[in-house]
Amino acid sequence: MTDVLRRGRASLAFSFLVQGVAFALLVTRIPAVQDRYGVSDALLPVFLAAVPILAGVGSVTTERLVKRVPPSRVLRWSQPVVLLALLGVGAGGHMAGLGVALAAFGLAVGALDASMNMLGVSLQRAYGRSIMLSFHAVYSAGGIVGASLAWAGAHWDLALWVSYLPVVLVLLPAALVGSRWYVDGGERRAVPGTTKGERTAGGLKWLLPLCLVMTVAYIGDSTVSNWSAKYLQDVLGSSEQLATVPYNVYMVTTLLGRAIGDVGVRRFGAVTVVRAGALVAAVGFAVVAGAPGAWAGMLGFTLLGLGLCVLVPQTFAAAGRRAAERGGPGASDAAVARLNVFNYVGFLIGSPLVGALGDAWSYRGAMLVPMVLVLVTLVYARSFAAEPDRYGVGHERARTADVGRGGNGL
Repeated sequence: MTDVLRRGRASLAFSFLVQGVAFALLVTRIPAVQDRYGVSDALLPVFLAAVPILAGVGSVTTERLVKRVPPSRVLRWSQPVVLLALLGVGAGGHMAGLGVALAAFGLAVGALDASMNMLGVSLQRAYGRSIMLSFHAVYSAGGIVGASLAWAGAHWDLALWVSYLPVVLVLLPAALVGSRWYVDGGERRAVPGTTKGERTAGGLKWLLPLCLVMTVAYIGDSTVSNWSAKYLQDVLGSSEQLATVPYNVYMVTTLLGRAIGDVGVRRFGAVTVVRAGALVAAVGFAVVAGAPGAWAGMLGFTLLGLGLCVLVPQTFAAAGRRAAERGGPGASDAAVARLNVFNYVGFLIGSPLVGALGDAWSYRGAMLVPMVLVLVTLVYARSFAAEPDRYGVGHERARTADVGRGGNGL
């Protein structure tokens, strides 16, 4: 059983890596996509907004789908669709083809994100200790790899399909082979003694604080990804070359923070780690807003990477754990799928919010808004604590925890 868990963890980590590469290859080459298809500046936001909206649809669909098929099967077939859709974006020649490729990418990404995190939560439950941050650390590493490949493609002026094709040819068969070792969370069952309506109402009530934290975390993340370069160049007076540095620094510090984050959770608990992350992120936004120059601004973005990096993985982990305490793996999967939708809500809100406030007020002032929002996490930090065993499933958690402690991990 220990070998099964180890292989399951390694194969799932590889899926997170592949997803990080694919997503970075798309978002970092948006200008090239725009040029290839002749998408106007007015139409581009429509295409960009459609992807997270359809991803939300894919996540909701996955919640229903995993009642009939295991999440591993959803992940096994959604990941190739994401990679093929990425290739379709690079290889198409007409606006309609771009629309179809982006629609397929969005729907598949929603299913992929939801099912990956379902498996991550169930594996953490089986291990009996925090490992969720390690999966998201691998995703961050994939993002760095994908961004580097995108830079190389832009530097050498390669056609999009030329940049994408080798990546897809390597990663798609590797992901399919790796999918043989996914580990599901066991039987999908309901909470004994409750009706479906009661479970849904109760679930929505306790899940809302975590949904808010997820939204806030992605508002912060999208602020950095969309506005860091412009802020450093236009507000802090840096050179164009230096303006590209903050996002890379943010990605690296996100990777480092997630790589060591599980150790912090095991030693100090999820509540303490989440509070610390929220405080560090708030300080980062404050430093960015008040920075006298470019180097101080980069310090702020560095702090943002260290602070925000723990929030999303711990929010998934808390939702899955608390749902399982109520109703087992089936309830956990449903909670993760619902929570995943607010990933895309935050992404849709963050960039337009900062842009509108920057135009109407000032970009320094606009940075204070996500600072205040991330501090809301402190109010709901107790939502990340484990709940008392109220539904008679403690024996199952104890058993899976013993299984997890029996291995040494990766």
